[in-house]
Amino acid sequence: MRVMIICIYSLIGFLFVINANAQEIISIPTQNIEIEVVRDVNEWELSWSVKQLEKDLVQLDLAFKGSKPISPSKVLLKWKTTAYGIAGIWHPVLGTNKSIKPDWAGDMIKSRAAVNAPVFSYFAHDDSNLLTVASSEGVNTVSMHGSIREEDAQLHSRLSLFTESMPAMTSYKTSVLIDARSISFDQTLQRVAKWWESFEGLKPASVPDLARYPMYSTWYSYHQSIVTEELIAECEKSYQLGYRTIIVDDGWQTLDGNRGYAFTGDWKPDRIPDMAGFVDDVHKTGMKFMLWYSVPFVGIKSEAYERFKGKFLFERTGLDAFVLDPRYPEVRQYLIDIYKNALTEWDLDGFKLDFIDDFHAVDDTELTLDDGRDFASVNEAVDRMMTDIIKELKALDPDVLIEFRQRYIGPAMRKYGNMFRAADCPNDAVTNRVRITDLRLISGNTAVHSDMLMWDKNEPVETAALQLLNIMFSVPQLSVRLDDIPEDHLKMVAFYTDYWNKNKEVLLDGKFSAIQPLASYPIISSTHNDHQIVGLYGDRWVDLKNLTNQVDIINGKTSSDVLLKVTSGERKYESVVYNSVGEVVSSRSVLLKEGINGFTVPPSGLLTLNAK
Repeated sequence: MRVMIICIYSLIGFLFVINANAQEIISIPTQNIEIEVVRDVNEWELSWSVKQLEKDLVQLDLAFKGSKPISPSKVLLKWKTTAYGIAGIWHPVLGTNKSIKPDWAGDMIKSRAAVNAPVFSYFAHDDSNLLTVASSEGVNTVSMHGSIREEDAQLHSRLSLFTESMPAMTSYKTSVLIDARSISFDQTLQRVAKWWESFEGLKPASVPDLARYPMYSTWYSYHQSIVTEELIAECEKSYQLGYRTIIVDDGWQTLDGNRGYAFTGDWKPDRIPDMAGFVDDVHKTGMKFMLWYSVPFVGIKSEAYERFKGKFLFERTGLDAFVLDPRYPEVRQYLIDIYKNALTEWDLDGFKLDFIDDFHAVDDTELTLDDGRDFASVNEAVDRMMTDIIKELKALDPDVLIEFRQRYIGPAMRKYGNMFRAADCPNDAVTNRVRITDLRLISGNTAVHSDMLMWDKNEPVETAALQLLNIMFSVPQLSVRLDDIPEDHLKMVAFYTDYWNKNKEVLLDGKFSAIQPLASYPIISSTHNDHQIVGLYGDRWVDLKNLTNQVDIINGKTSSDVLLKVTSGERKYESVVYNSVGEVVSSRSVLLKEGINGFTVPPSGLLTLNAK
């Protein structure tokens, strides 16, 4: 018996009590849980309704209305459920640690337009969904928490609105999705992404085909020591390997080689004076060109620092920079013009827009329209700024590439960007796998990219290959010096990049599945047009519940045993085994029978099965 199944009856109305702290607790009765809405007395009129989307899947709509503008106080939704069957908790920023948290650990998630995504999920030991909760608030701050209380061994959950100061308003609407369907947690989360897309203010941007091709990044390979002649050579090699865009990262805009941002904000190509000529040379290699910008930062030694004094949100301690206040129209226009001019004057193909999460209010931020500001809310100003930036850039180039980095990966960010990249995890293949998988689960068709790939050139090729194999279900970004790695490493990159390009529709567009989040997703698969590709990252068997016409097993581990468990039926295949550099190790006809079928595949090798 599933004890966490929720069926909220459709209702509209009020049921509340007043407590001693001048708050009212409004109870929304359900079959299995009771949701309590806690808020200050008489602050706003509150109404709600519930839509039964399907069995055990409901949408709670909340509407607040006041007779005069007020800056709302915190509104808390809370409920508790049994902990029976729970294995862990998922949300977009937990990374490799998805263990159950105690309730004294504080809020797990704080999301807003440019930070995280408002969703969390309790999952069971068999990876099934126990309870997934998501908010439709993609712009303003939402705090969410799911945890175990030691005193009663119950799961206590909460969702808080208006945890940060808000400008005065007269009304507010929001929705909450509550999913207790007994399906796999990964399919539940992918349903959340579709739910976000249903809201008019959260329609995702279109994704140009170029966003779905492998890219070369300069960050780990060059950092700020950018040399144009060397990058042209890298582009020529990258193009031959199947890469189609170079992302020139931090360092192009200043001759300062320190890790701070003291000279950032003017965005003049001091290190590359003939930027247009450089871009043209890159285009001649066949590669497209993206340029990095740290959007909010204005360094203390830049010209822009003097221009925008008094129009900063706060000082970015340790970076010798301040964060621009997007509530000023002249600030937004300045940034829009920077990117428009770069796109047209240098013939760019896209932008890596970084550090968007630094746009936020602090304790002494005045949330008013005074002093020339046309927005009181920082979050709403960010939404307007990013909306306008993308609108202006797309008017010049409908296929302009826009990359955002994890943590700015929520439903609002999908409106502005068409590429989400995993957060920095240099030389950490497992973390890269976990981060791209977490992104895939809630990003819909937005192109999910790996963090840039790097490794020690002295590693055995099988070990180096793990960096690439762990991110096969995302768009690869490479960041090693191709003229400096051994010949077998280059063969490995060529082999697996070619494989990825030939199979990207399966890898990116197929039915996506990831199991055992507590074990960092040891098996990931995608199935499309009767072709299944499985990434195997741990020593366990692969369940083949349906025998497709083609099955590929990526052996992303250091052992050679590959076990395939056929649930029912049997089928003849022609099998080919490759090593990590693409050499054929063996080929033979095999009969996959019901039960366990064993294969020997070299570490970081590939097994392909084609039906006869």
